[in-house]
Amino acid sequence: MENVVAIDGPGGAGKSTIARLLAQKLNYLHLDTGAMYRAVTLAALRKKIDFNKQDKLIELAKNTDINFNQNGDIFLNGENISEEIRTAAVNKHVSQTAAVKGVREVLVKKQQLLAQNNKVVMDGRDITTVVLPEAEHKFFLTASLEERARRRYQEVKSKNKDITLEKIKKSIARRDKMDSEREHSPLKKADDAILVDTTNLTIEEVLDRMIAIIKGESQ
Repeated sequence: MENVVAIDGPGGAGKSTIARLLAQKLNYLHLDTGAMYRAVTLAALRKKIDFNKQDKLIELAKNTDINFNQNGDIFLNGENISEEIRTAAVNKHVSQTAAVKGVREVLVKKQQLLAQNNKVVMDGRDITTVVLPEAEHKFFLTASLEERARRRYQEVKSKNKDITLEKIKKSIARRDKMDSEREHSPLKKADDAILVDTTNLTIEEVLDRMIAIIKGESQ
């Protein structure tokens, strides 16, 4: 699949930031699939849907319009929810939403359709393995748990005074376990994806390395 860059990796590895900046440099559309699961989660919270009612979550995913603009902002039924999907309430329930097979099937179809109709950089946890296995370029971004927790702490500490680095570290470790052990579309590196460990790299260094690979200048 030409003109498609697929990026996977655990939370806090820098996927969304790197994908957004890479899309800008390539003049591609950035699709943050994790944000799509967050959008469904937010919609469920607004409708007070029980997260144990899988059929309700699947029906909600089917009937929810999720889209992105060229800046990478995400829209739920026409409303920009880019900020609201990052709340603690959404963080708490998004793994439950993402673990539902029917929800994943619905959103995967939406993701594949978007990739067919656009030049895209798509990031998530099962993009290279399930959503876009035929993508022209496939990457798996990772970093140490300590570094991922530190980055996430820097992002949220000004918004949440009660948060601590240790709490974030435990939350990320729990999410890693759920994502890698879930029955449907678990987080794992595709055999042909290029591993990029971002622990000791700056954002620019990661971007330079990936662009060089995309342009065929490096492996």
